[in-house]
Order: sequence, then structure tokens, then C-alpha cells
Amino acid sequence: MVMYMNGTIYIVTGAAGHLGGHVTRQLLEKGKNVRAFVLPSERSHMEKIQCAKLEIFSGDICDPDSLKAVFEKKEGMDFIVIHCAGIISILEKEDECVRRVNVEGTANMIGACKKYGVKRLVYISSVHAIPEQPQGVITYEAKHFSPELVRGCYAKTKAEATQLVLDASAEGLNAVVIHPAGIIGPGAPKSSNMMHLIIKFAGGKLPAAVHGGFDFVDVRDVAAGVVAASESGKNRECYILGSKWYDLREFFDLLAEAAHRKKLKLYLPFWAVKLFVPIAETYYKLANKTPLFTSYSLFTLRQNAIYSHEKAQKEFGYKVRPLKETFQDILAYLKEEGILG
Repeated sequence: MVMYMNGTIYIVTGAAGHLGGHVTRQLLEKGKNVRAFVLPSERSHMEKIQCAKLEIFSGDICDPDSLKAVFEKKEGMDFIVIHCAGIISILEKEDECVRRVNVEGTANMIGACKKYGVKRLVYISSVHAIPEQPQGVITYEAKHFSPELVRGCYAKTKAEATQLVLDASAEGLNAVVIHPAGIIGPGAPKSSNMMHLIIKFAGGKLPAAVHGGFDFVDVRDVAAGVVAASESGKNRECYILGSKWYDLREFFDLLAEAAHRKKLKLYLPFWAVKLFVPIAETYYKLANKTPLFTSYSLFTLRQNAIYSHEKAQKEFGYKVRPLKETFQDILAYLKEEGILG
């Protein structure tokens, strides 16, 4: 059992997830006391981390009663909550499960933070929650969020939840909002869309890609930014944590270099892939497989995804590493896990 001294305890929801896992490990490396909140099915995964400063709690953010134990404290304790738990969807249509977790689950966390008087809530939103700017215009942090201003199930739920956090902050809750860009990096589940593409390419099974691009950022850099924001971010402020916009040709060229493979030569026009996607979506759904592209993921690769992380850089020293380094570490991780030969 973890013996806590008086001081700050970090509660990390979604601690078994890609970003949540890295946030948890970085906090532990800094000597912080951490309470990891995970689904019951994820508990065994977290128990692999051997650290005296880690305590594991299981429950569901959609069940307010299951949050009680993780917020139990003694006199002299303070909580900083880092709310990473959520569901990512690359589908266009509304999904009740995604909304329940991303919106209602966040509302439950806000309620618990108010009830137990936490020191700070750090909410992990997404750049997709920010209204898109015209092509070529740099996107900075926004002040207001609405599902009506964005497209896609995931973006809409993140926009709605982000506004809930800011409204609670206006009412007295100390809160910071983080907007990560397209997170990639070692440790990502192989079923995730970008990791699926990386595995396909590195295994020589990706014959073509589509024109487009996005802001791709290393999960470890985002995690470091989240930890820094929990300590030095300003109340009621939002921070974009990205890297830079990468054209998919540059993305796969760098991956080819890291994987010692030939560069991808075939890039299909957007209109051609768009015609094929509805059929592919149906096939992958019936086959219970991860689709390479969906209508919504194609949209994100065509939208204006030029984001500025200047604010985070200035206010708490946010830094990013080269994408090639990220690819090298992803490939090393995939080989270590036996996913790539």
C-alpha cells in the first residue's frame, strides 16, 4: 500500500491509455505521487508498473459513484487531476458511447473536482475541438467551443466537453485545457489509425497513400507538456500542444528513411479515395478490422491543420523532437513487441 505524506497527489484518468500512460510514467519519474484511474479490465496492465509512488484505482468515469475511492484523502493532501480518459473516433456519424465517455464522463469529473476541492483540473481536449480557420491561416487557442462549429463525432464531443470545463473554471474551478495535435509515438495500440498505417508501411504492405497532411506530434512531448501545464499553466487558459504540419509525402519519406525502406511512390488523388471510402468502411466494419481511411479521417487530412504551439512554448517551455526520431523509437518499440520482424 502506498504511504502518502502531506502534499500533492496526481490523479490520472485513462492512465492505461497511450497519452495517459506516458503522463503517468513521467510523473513517477519526477518523484510525484500518482493515483491511476483505469477501467477494471485495464488494472492488470497498470500493475506491471512497479513503483512505490503509484496507486491503482479502477472504475468508470461514467459512474460517479466509482470515483469516490480515488478522491479519498487525508488532511494536508491536495489533488491535481489530469483527465486523459476519452474515446477517439475517426467516424463521422454520432456515437452515443463516444459522447457518453467524452462529454458525460467529463461532466462527472468536473463534478468530482468541485466536490472534493481539487487544486487543479487539467483537461485533455483536442485540436479538433477548435473551429477550423481558412486555408493557410494559423490556428491559435480559442476562447469559446461549440459542437456546431466543428465536424465529426469526436470533434463535437471534445468541443462540448471543453466548454463544460471552461464554464466550470469561470465558476471557480482551477482548470487548464490542453489541445494535443495528432499524437503518435511508441506505446500506441496497433489498432489506432496512424499506428496501423505505420505498421502496414514498415511491413511493406502499404501500396499507396492519399494526398494531405496533419500536425503530428510525439506522445512523449505532449505528456511532458501536460505535466508542465499542470504546474505552470494559467487558470482558464487553453494550450495547443503540436509540432508542425507534415505533408503525408514528407511523413512517409521520413518513415521510409527510419525503416530503411523504399519511399512510397503512389499518392492517390483525394476525389478517387473519397469514392472508394464508403465501400471500404462497410467492409472493415463487417470484418471488424481497422480501416486505413474513413470519410472523416480524409476530411482531417484535407483541413487546415496549421497549429501554433507558441503559447505553450513561452509559458512553460514546451518542446518537440524531430519526427524522424519518433519514427525510430516507434519502430524499435514494434520490434521489441514482436509486431515487426
